[in-house]
Amino acid sequence: MWTWKYSRSPLVRSLFTDMVTARDASAIESPGWYQCCPDLLGESVQPLFIQSHLDSDTKAFLKRSVEKSGWLFTQFYHSLVATVLSPLVSRTSINGFLGRGSMFVFSEEQFRLLLRIGPEWRAERLLDLGAGDGGVTEVMGAHFREVYATEVSLPMKWHLQRRNYKVLGIDEWQQTGFQYDVVSCLNLLDRCDDPLHLLQDIRRSLVPNTGRLILAAVLPFEPYVEIGGRWQRPQDHLKIKGKTWEEQVTNLSNEVFRRAGFEVEAVTRLPYLCEGDVYNDYYVLDDAVFVLKASEEISVSVY
Repeated sequence: MWTWKYSRSPLVRSLFTDMVTARDASAIESPGWYQCCPDLLGESVQPLFIQSHLDSDTKAFLKRSVEKSGWLFTQFYHSLVATVLSPLVSRTSINGFLGRGSMFVFSEEQFRLLLRIGPEWRAERLLDLGAGDGGVTEVMGAHFREVYATEVSLPMKWHLQRRNYKVLGIDEWQQTGFQYDVVSCLNLLDRCDDPLHLLQDIRRSLVPNTGRLILAAVLPFEPYVEIGGRWQRPQDHLKIKGKTWEEQVTNLSNEVFRRAGFEVEAVTRLPYLCEGDVYNDYYVLDDAVFVLKASEEISVSVY
């Protein structure tokens, strides 16, 4: 349940889980989900922007969300259970237990376009950090012989194991003795305690030269971590400059990622979608989705 896009209140985020509601069916055709003003991007970022569009896979997800939100008895049951458990259990775990709240970041076609790969492209290993129930992992997984995932929520781990993904501990994936062809870090930077060290660990875990990080960040960037049913500021967080989507994308590209040892190959704007509930058919936030490669030089500074 995500509703209040610009709220800085942890309480509001805890109750509504941070998103903008889709209020009617006409919003499905909203061009604002994908709209970017290239002239507002930095000169080095402008040629890297890829224009995305509402496609059939995204429409199918939205259609399923609308149908499920109409299951009134199920939705009221979910609402009751969430109300009872929310003081004790994270909202992610509640959603995992109830089998609700699936996410959608990109379609298979959008994923391939970002990585510049064809339908037949295959690589050895994918690692999806913070994979949730594995719905987005599945979009990527067909291109890899081995799929690894991390997740802190126990119910979500069960979902990942049922999909036959290899679930690694949050302190284990960096120490496996092998590296990954692609690491995905989708909407995780603003929900972890030390995002800079996370980026450094990812860089070391990528296959040299050919390894890529696909990273999604909700903008405007407002970091909070969920502990139990409460939201609080992380111990350390990235300070992203700029007020508009384009300004924050430019700052991430030219400052944050470079200091972490990455350079941007591609970036697009996509809606970060979540299944709805008894109140709304679905919820949406603005995502910036980047493809990053390790740069030859790394200059890390403390934020």
